[in-house]
Amino acid sequence: MSDIKVAVIGGSGIYKLDAIKIKKHLKVQTPFGLPSGDIMEAEVDGASFYFLPRHGQGHYLTPSEVNYRANIFALKKLGVNTIVSISAVGSLQEEYAPKQFVLVDQFIDWTKGLRKRTFFDEGMVGHVSTALPVESALQKRLYEACQKAGVISHLGGTYICIEGPQFSTKAESKIYRGFGASVIGMTNVPEAFLAKEAGMAYATVAMVTDYDCWKEEHCTVQEIMDVMKSNYVSAQKFVLLAIPDLVKNPVKFTPENQYAVMTDKSLLTPAHQEILEVVLK
Repeated sequence: MSDIKVAVIGGSGIYKLDAIKIKKHLKVQTPFGLPSGDIMEAEVDGASFYFLPRHGQGHYLTPSEVNYRANIFALKKLGVNTIVSISAVGSLQEEYAPKQFVLVDQFIDWTKGLRKRTFFDEGMVGHVSTALPVESALQKRLYEACQKAGVISHLGGTYICIEGPQFSTKAESKIYRGFGASVIGMTNVPEAFLAKEAGMAYATVAMVTDYDCWKEEHCTVQEIMDVMKSNYVSAQKFVLLAIPDLVKNPVKFTPENQYAVMTDKSLLTPAHQEILEVVLK
């Protein structure tokens, strides 16, 4: 465990960040298996933080194959309490255009039940509110960094998470728009909920790549990749501003997991205790 409290989880198109210096690679074991890859201790402008490529180095894990529990647990085990999630998304509303960023504050889980989504199971029951899954103080700080970086961005919005790896049908896309969702992605659930269970401040920087398929215009995967390259440049500028600020001036928040466990303490096994010693610390 180190003094580093901030971590960045990078999604599609953000496997590495040229603006940062990688100091070391860490292999972290967890009760849930290995995380997506080595956790990198990095530095930007004298500020140290951790970086984890969500899909693994080289993008070999599908959204459903990502070991979300191991990723969040490993970061918490290292001492992280603040997570910045950088994720590619499709837009479900006209006002969120490709190359713009959305600082969402809500999630809709539309996955299919394939993902392990809680630390509290297998004989240990716990409940944590996810009414407010994004830490608002962190969200606002990231929005301000986007503004300073010159990235057109939006404060607030709802991210609907689908299973993937297929993109939506047009009928599905119209349904999601009907829900009032702002953007669509495949990875931030259960990631955001697990961070909440672990008592961590979590916020998403959703980078818009396309208008999903609801809009009457065809968008190829190659066109999406081209937009992702532009978003990558914007993400570099954003990170240069956001991370040093978060390291020097940590976000203040109150974890909501301290009274989560409902199971009688006498029934908790050594394996349960191992998990709780990290998740609740």
